[in-house]
Amino acid sequence: MIVERARAKLNLVLHVGGRRPDGLHELSSLFAALELHDIVKAERAEVDAVVCSGVTGPNLAAAALSALRARARVPPLQITIEKHIPVAAGLGGGSADAAAVLRAANRIAGDPLDANALRSLAAGVGADVPSQIEPRHALVTGAGERVEQVDLPPMAFVLLPSPDGLATAEVYAEADRLAIPRSSLDPATLRALAARPPAELAASIENDLERAAMSLRPELEAKRATLLEAGALAARVTGSGPTVFGVFADRGLAERAAGGIPGALVTALAG
Repeated sequence: MIVERARAKLNLVLHVGGRRPDGLHELSSLFAALELHDIVKAERAEVDAVVCSGVTGPNLAAAALSALRARARVPPLQITIEKHIPVAAGLGGGSADAAAVLRAANRIAGDPLDANALRSLAAGVGADVPSQIEPRHALVTGAGERVEQVDLPPMAFVLLPSPDGLATAEVYAEADRLAIPRSSLDPATLRALAARPPAELAASIENDLERAAMSLRPELEAKRATLLEAGALAARVTGSGPTVFGVFADRGLAERAAGGIPGALVTALAG
């Protein structure tokens, strides 16, 4: 049996560009890998099966396994996913699970694909999957297929998930309606930002999709205000939402802030 951690991620910065011919938007984003993670187990079986409690409908993990099997000789596998990352929350849980399945299945098959080949394969599974093949902090460009690992200063976070998720496609459609996408993107700005101390980095955190997410879910603004009142250095919607996160200099400050907020989760950057 192979056991993999599938880490949640935050978009500390998300800049969205125009729509490409393939229908996806260009983006430039600073991804933070979190301690919060799902557990993905893969073992040989008689037939393929993906078991993921609490998740119904199409599963990116199953799509990832099928995509790898089209490129390599992979035996039938039982995939079991233990969920800890909230579903449809903008935290990349489904993408992280899919990437973990690719890593695990590739190992069981004898490592026929290297990391670059896995990332190329992952791009066809989902836009956020390539960045999770090696789940570290990263500058992500293109439509998610170009990944450059970066270092980030230690930080902690308070997450405020919502009981009902938001569909990424719906949020991007709203962003297009609101004419949010930028005419140009500058990844160099985000590369320089990654090296700054937590307070300086927090001051520059932004998410181009936040206005679209809040247009669809106006109640998210109150959650953001709650985190700022609790002492967060910054508070934003992550990705396409609807999770709102607050940035704190250390876990102690984050835990004290979360203590007075129902449903809050505390996590930190993955080491």
